[in-house]
Amino acid sequence: MPIPTREQLKEALIKAIEYSPKRNFKQSVELIVVLKDVDPKSPEGRIRETIVLPKGRGKELNICVVADGEMAQKARDLGVKRVITGDELRNISKKEAKKIAQECDWVLVRTDHMALAGRILGPTLGPRGKIPVPVPPNADISIFINRYKSAVLIRNKDQPQIMAPIGTEDMSPDDLVENAEAILSTLETKLPNGAHNIAKVIVKTTMGPPVPVIG
Repeated sequence: MPIPTREQLKEALIKAIEYSPKRNFKQSVELIVVLKDVDPKSPEGRIRETIVLPKGRGKELNICVVADGEMAQKARDLGVKRVITGDELRNISKKEAKKIAQECDWVLVRTDHMALAGRILGPTLGPRGKIPVPVPPNADISIFINRYKSAVLIRNKDQPQIMAPIGTEDMSPDDLVENAEAILSTLETKLPNGAHNIAKVIVKTTMGPPVPVIG
């Protein structure tokens, strides 16, 4: 099945926002891609990709950083949600690890702390579809922070579908289309048979009805 055109995506997104009941919070807009002839348990059928949305997420994400010294201080100066030093990481309880997994959208970890972060935070981050992101010790943490403020993780887990936020209901349809295209073009390159593995493309708001784009 061919990737939907920009016009098809825009028309469906406008309908999804129009049909969505108004809520007292800003709803996300989601892209759902139903796959066919893909075994999510096989290496070639397993999708797990981080994609930076060109028009952003439409809301502020909570970035947390595990680092020491200059990198930790710079992260604090940039106003991230939370900075965790190596010493603090070693003493984090299971309850505190769960809280971190709940409040952090992305956890950026200096590479020398990755093994410890994986052991202490991994069990609570993993089930929520979150993974520690390694940051080289000499990297500019501001670049990573800005990148992950606009990033989404797409994965198919055990189901033949991908579901990912592409923005919020107050964003322009054109911006939402551009974000959707970023995900679809990445999927096309990662799927075993490209667009032939796509059965349906659907858009919806958090509380709204699904609107088919194709399929």
